[in-house]
Amino acid sequence: MCVSVSVLASGSRGNCALVASSTTRILVDAGLSGRETFKRLRSIGERVEDISAILITHEHSDHVAGLQRLASKLNVPVFLTAPTHHAWSRAVRDKDEACAAPELPKSEHFASGRGFCVGDIEIMPFTIPHDAADPVGFTFRSEGVKVGFATDLGYMPLSVRNHLRGCSVLVMESNHDVEMLRAGNYPWSVKQRVMSRVGHLSNEALAEFFSSDYDGEAEYIVLAHLSEQNNHPERARIAAEQALAGRQGLWHNRVLLATQTDVLESIRL
Repeated sequence: MCVSVSVLASGSRGNCALVASSTTRILVDAGLSGRETFKRLRSIGERVEDISAILITHEHSDHVAGLQRLASKLNVPVFLTAPTHHAWSRAVRDKDEACAAPELPKSEHFASGRGFCVGDIEIMPFTIPHDAADPVGFTFRSEGVKVGFATDLGYMPLSVRNHLRGCSVLVMESNHDVEMLRAGNYPWSVKQRVMSRVGHLSNEALAEFFSSDYDGEAEYIVLAHLSEQNNHPERARIAAEQALAGRQGLWHNRVLLATQTDVLESIRL
């Protein structure tokens, strides 16, 4: 028996991950093309035909760009909230006027705070602060292992912190270095959006969580959604590791970096 987490891609150009148990395989987000998703799945030894479902966190294009194609090819249920489904459909229509009514072959709606199961994996969606219709993070439980995903959030409210307690694996946003963002080339309006409470989590904000309210349970921490313009992998890693080192008993946390271009080696528990 084994639970695994594989981040296929993470960043502003496309996000997709795989959470798997012995009998169930769930894609989290569909921000890559169908072809690229299948290529990356095969690179880690996964069979496309074994995918059980697709879960969507929110409707921004870097999380759903490949959704329609993947849903059609895989013919598996797509789980998303009703507001996210509506926002996705509207965005597809706006982009392609010929597509009057975009459809997902099999769609299932869920609501934050109400758990559900896909195969032998228990899923709990929870609300996160981000500028989308109804954005969520997830925790997954199977075979005694809990996995948490929290990316695309402007800050860490108490509700999110509570949901992430007891996780063996944490996939956490570490989007930008504040000084790099301020000094960078983004328009000021974009900088304000990224730094807002419905924007993206900075290295510094994540470090604050690790140093003050993190329970220290995770064997693996994956830093995700790193900005290619306003962050550097080593800055993100150092900020996280220094915050973790300041806590007693947290020496066992292993910090990994998810990237846009390379599949992160699967974590198996």
